[in-house]
Amino acid sequence: MTIILDSISDGVFTVDKDLTITSFNRAAEHITGFSAEEAVGEKCYNIFRTSVCQKGCLLNETLNTGRPVTGLEVTILNRRNEEVPISVSTAVLLDRDGSRIGGVETFRDMTAVDSLRREIRKRHSLQDMVSKNHRMQQVFALLPDVANSQASVLLLGDTGTGKDLLARAIHNESRQKDGPFVKVNCGALPDTLLESELFGHVAGAFTDARRDRVGRFELAAGGTIFLDEIGDTSPMMQVKLLRVLQDGTFEPVGSTKTRKTDARIIAATHRNLAALVEAGQFRQDLYYRINTMALKLPPLRERREDIPLLVEHFIDRFSRLSGKDVRTVAGDAMRHLMSYHWPGNVRQLEHALEHAFVLVKGNAIELSHLPEEITTHPKAAAGNGDDGGEESPLLAFERNAIEEALARNRWNKVAASKDLGISRSTLWRKMKKLGISRN
Repeated sequence: MTIILDSISDGVFTVDKDLTITSFNRAAEHITGFSAEEAVGEKCYNIFRTSVCQKGCLLNETLNTGRPVTGLEVTILNRRNEEVPISVSTAVLLDRDGSRIGGVETFRDMTAVDSLRREIRKRHSLQDMVSKNHRMQQVFALLPDVANSQASVLLLGDTGTGKDLLARAIHNESRQKDGPFVKVNCGALPDTLLESELFGHVAGAFTDARRDRVGRFELAAGGTIFLDEIGDTSPMMQVKLLRVLQDGTFEPVGSTKTRKTDARIIAATHRNLAALVEAGQFRQDLYYRINTMALKLPPLRERREDIPLLVEHFIDRFSRLSGKDVRTVAGDAMRHLMSYHWPGNVRQLEHALEHAFVLVKGNAIELSHLPEEITTHPKAAAGNGDDGGEESPLLAFERNAIEEALARNRWNKVAASKDLGISRSTLWRKMKKLGISRN
C-alpha cells in the first residue's frame, strides 16, 4: 500500500479516530515540507496546518458525520511557514466489518493553478472591471485611445452593467487623471434642482438660495464630469447641456455672468437615444455631440462566461472587507448563479454575493446563502447544465487558452491549433467538450 501511495502525485495521509497521523505519503512530504517520520504520530493539525483548522477541522467533521469533503480549496502553512494553496478531499476509513477506524485526506498543490488564475485575472481585468467576453475585451482594447483623446464619450448599456466603472477607468487613464472625477445622475433630479446641481446658483436666485453655490461643472475643472442617465433629461436641460458641449460655457442659475469649464464630459444612458431622437424626445444635435465615441456594455445574460470570473472577483473583495476566509461557491449555488437571468446585471450579482457574505460561516458559499429570487427562479432551480456547473480551474484555463487562440487567429481553426500546439481534431474535440462556438 505504501508503494502505491508514494507513486501518486497527490498528497495523502491517514489518521485514526483521535486525528493522529498514521501514514504520510511522499507527495505529502513534498507539499508540506514535513517528513513522514516527523508527521506519523503527530496530531494532523500540528502538521497539516490549514486555514480552516481553527474554525472547523474538515477531517474531524467527516469522521463525525460520515460526509466526505470534495475539492475544497484552502491554504496550508508548510514547514517554512509559507502559504501553499491546495485542494482538499476527505473520506472515512472503514475496516472489513464496516466500522470507522479513521479518516483519509488527499490534497493537491494548487500553486500552479493559482498562478494561472492570477495571470488570467490580470489579462481579463481593467481596473475594477473583469471580463473575458469578446465584446467586453473590445471595449477594454479601445479604452487607452478613447482616454487619451478629448472627444466626448457616450456609454451605452442596461442598468447595472458597469457604465460608472468604465467612466472612471477612462478618467483614470486620461490626461485629466489628476483632476477630480465628478458624477451626476441626471435622472434622479427634477429640472430646477438638476440645473442648480450642474451649473450652480447665486444667492437669491430662488427661495432658500441664501448663498452662492458652485455647480458640478466648476467642481470638475481640470478633470471629468460623468453625466449618468443623460437620456432622462428634459428638452430644456438638453439645450443647456448642448451649449456646454459646444463652447464650454454656462451660466449659474440667477446669474448673467458666463463661466467656462474645461471638464471632459462622459455621458451614459440605458435608453435607446437613437429611438428617442426619432420620436422627438431627445435633441438630435445633442445626440451627435455626445456620440463622438460610443462604447456599449453587453448585459450579463449575454456574457455568462464572465460569471465565474466575477464571482471570484467579488469573493476576493468581500473576503478582504469582511475578514472572512471564503474561497469558493458550492456546485449547486454556482449552477443557480450561471442559469439566473440577471435583470440587474453585474450590480445585482455583486449584491447577491454581498448578501451571501452576511450569512456564510465557512469557506464555501452554499445555495442557502443566496437571495431567494435567485434560488427560487424556475430556470435556475431546474439546473439544466447548459449554462451552469462549476468548472475546475484547469478547465477554465484550457477554455481561456482556446478562446484566446481562436480570437488571435480570427477563428481559423487550423491556425489556432498550430498556435496551441495541438492537432485540428483535438481542437475540435476540446471545443465540443467545452461548448466553445463562435457567437
